[in-house]
Amino acid sequence: MHARAVNIQFQAGNVDEASRIVKDAIVPVLKEQKGFKGQFLFTQHDTGKAVSVNLWETEADLTAFENSPLYRELMGKLASVLAGPPAGERYEVSVQA
Repeated sequence: MHARAVNIQFQAGNVDEASRIVKDAIVPVLKEQKGFKGQFLFTQHDTGKAVSVNLWETEADLTAFENSPLYRELMGKLASVLAGPPAGERYEVSVQA
């Protein structure tokens, strides 16, 4: 399994709105993508910092999603609550409990 972890800085006071966007507008679309296995959003209300982690069955599935116009479209849904550009990295899931 493979993961994409993204460090995000949300605008002050917009963590709840960002969480709503992820839950209501992004996750339902992700669930329809080939190889998608799960989504986590970790947030700090006091700082606006967040980490988004999505899980993919294969590296090829993750690559296909990252290179798709859909990825840019979904990130655009968060544009109004971002304080800066997100920074993402890929990982192989070594342990899952």
